[in-house]
Amino acid sequence: MPVSPSGRLTAGPALLRRLALASLVANVAIVLTGGGVRLTGSGLGCPTWPRCTDDSYVTTPEMGVLGIIEFGNRVLGILVGMIALATLLAVLRSRPRRLDLRGPALGVLGLVILQGLIGGVSVRVQLNPWVVALHFMLSMVTIAVAYGLWRRVRVGGRTNRDVVARPLRQLAFVITAVSFKVLVLGTVVTGSGPHAGDPDAGRTGLDPQAMSQLHADSVALLIGLSVAWWFALRAVGAPRPAVRAAAVLVVVELTQGVIGVVQYLTDLPVALVSAHMLGACLVWLATLGALWSTRTREPTGPRSAATRVVSDDGNERPLVGAQP
Repeated sequence: MPVSPSGRLTAGPALLRRLALASLVANVAIVLTGGGVRLTGSGLGCPTWPRCTDDSYVTTPEMGVLGIIEFGNRVLGILVGMIALATLLAVLRSRPRRLDLRGPALGVLGLVILQGLIGGVSVRVQLNPWVVALHFMLSMVTIAVAYGLWRRVRVGGRTNRDVVARPLRQLAFVITAVSFKVLVLGTVVTGSGPHAGDPDAGRTGLDPQAMSQLHADSVALLIGLSVAWWFALRAVGAPRPAVRAAAVLVVVELTQGVIGVVQYLTDLPVALVSAHMLGACLVWLATLGALWSTRTREPTGPRSAATRVVSDDGNERPLVGAQP
């Protein structure tokens, strides 16, 4: 970090962008490694929490590979928290001052901490499938907040303006809600089927075939809404970024759908389940990108965050080179 004239460390826009992106990538990575823990049956490789065993915070040789995998995921969780903390500190020391980033940065850190606690609870309750599902869905919420932080950092401190008609923006919110529902139902399917994370872990008791059908129906609804939204954006001559975001969303959804069908017909091989988990993250990111594409951010005037900064003494002053 550079040093201000008062001797304090400061964070510029470039550092904020790197940290925000690192936080987003780390939160996606922890979902994938968590899936690896489940698919390798390592969910109880460390049988307790916060210690790995009753006598050790780290894995021991007696616990073998499963202990190493589970403990490695815990270490990565700590790294995700450190990145979130570094991002928050950089936001607090940002120059020009970015007050609009404090809430999202604090939100990401708080969610990461909460995620760690729920992960610990899931171990304590022997991988109860409902707690594991909550663990996954909280990751999706964290990714959404981290994505919003990254987008805000990229465009600077500005105000929002819709770039599509209100009905089309409302449809984008509906698609986002349906996408989230698809993720929720995906966790229900997982909780009723194999790959529980441990041979002795309980299942929901729900019919796996019925849950898979319900999940597939929701996916079909999501794809249909997304295709309709893409056509509608093209019909009204919406800005190119919005049309492109809709097209990306449809392509990612179709790819994820194909993977889902193939994994179902081939009795859920580990490789395809892993790809499906990555696809779930990509569908969620594409959904968020489509929603964000319906608005743009632009300067509002001489007192916007884009044209004024706060000095170390707490007083506002014009940003050098900014236009009123």
